[in-house]
Amino acid sequence: MRIGYHLSCEEYTPAELLEQARAAEAAGFTALWIADHYHPWNDAQGQSAFVWSMIGALSQAVRLPITTSVTCPTVRVHPAVIAQAAATSAVLTGGRFRLGVGTGEALNEHILGGAWPSAGIRLRMLEEAVEVMRALWTGDFVTHHGEHYVVEQARVYTLPDEPPPVYVSAFGSKSVELAGRIGDGYISVLPDADLVRGFRSSGGAGKVAQAGFKAAYADSEDEGARLAYEKWPHAGLPGELSQVLPSPRHFEQASRLVRPEAMKEFFVCGPDPDRQREMIGRYAAAGFDEVYVANTGPNLDGFFSMYAKHVLPAL
Repeated sequence: MRIGYHLSCEEYTPAELLEQARAAEAAGFTALWIADHYHPWNDAQGQSAFVWSMIGALSQAVRLPITTSVTCPTVRVHPAVIAQAAATSAVLTGGRFRLGVGTGEALNEHILGGAWPSAGIRLRMLEEAVEVMRALWTGDFVTHHGEHYVVEQARVYTLPDEPPPVYVSAFGSKSVELAGRIGDGYISVLPDADLVRGFRSSGGAGKVAQAGFKAAYADSEDEGARLAYEKWPHAGLPGELSQVLPSPRHFEQASRLVRPEAMKEFFVCGPDPDRQREMIGRYAAAGFDEVYVANTGPNLDGFFSMYAKHVLPAL
């Protein structure tokens, strides 16, 4: 199993993200996830670097594979533009870039003033967007008049030797079926074996399944939970709220309903490496091939030291 590190663009500055990537590579992590956001989830996080600039910088800083977790190529940015960005990223990384895609959140995608589509429409938009991007990665001139997108005589000239793999994020039965049918891989954050089986049975047999979870390294579990609640209280929000709330202040308002002690259910809090290995084991048992962990808070040296000495060697 590949163990990677998740770079949280919502919480750290560009310089800090580069420092974390180097530390992750030195500690023995073998791949990177990187978030693609326009807004952070709340003002306490306070950052939101442009992912394509970060990938360009990361390509020169480390030699690890990079996956966006995840890009929404449907509303805020036209898929023809994402196709060019992903192709350049693949060239810069020497083919080590994977384009993770999903249907997105209103938090990031509503900013241009358009309506936020229903989940079913967003899935159809995503399928068409992937079709447009793959057509452009052939290097041919592309003209496309579809249900949601128009492309007129567009050609991507800077191309990698092989098209970037497209990994599809999915959490429900319809989206999992789409991921298996059109994706080169699957992305989730839930250690759910049924979702992995659904992906495999829908066409994903033999394809990579990635997942991720969050940690809050600290001297104690309670201190870790405090750090998690400070930056990520919305992790405890139920249902589809994360897809439909439109701004950081709305997430802050909704997060008042989440109890601080609930963060221990959603984060691996504290300094215990056994807890980290146990969580990774849950994802392995569910059938995932790659697991990515993000750390929140200021205690990054302790986190990377713990993984380098006690977690990664044991795995």
